Amino acid sequence: MPTVAMTSHLYRFFPDLEDREITVPAGSVAEVLRSVDAIASGFSDYVLDDHGALRRHVNISVNNNILIDRKTLSDHVPDDGTVYIFQSLTGG
Repeated sequence: MPTVAMTSHLYRFFPDLEDREITVPAGSVAEVLRSVDAIASGFSDYVLDDHGALRRHVNISVNNNILIDRKTLSDHVPDDGTVYIFQSLTGG
């Protein structure tokens, strides 16, 4: 099963998680995020917009490769994969 990791501030959605180990079934990034949301309701609202696309200031990598499909999140997550969710830094 893939592992999901994220920047430390996102773990606030998982107050009962003791070791920050999140594992979910393999599939598309969209399916992985649905599984994470089932563990921590409301999490996907923070990373996805109203259309289900990745929010502008959020990035996801799968095995150290930045997500390609930010709209439908169809990138595949292998069974031994790692999904990392983090926020972009913007500004001038």
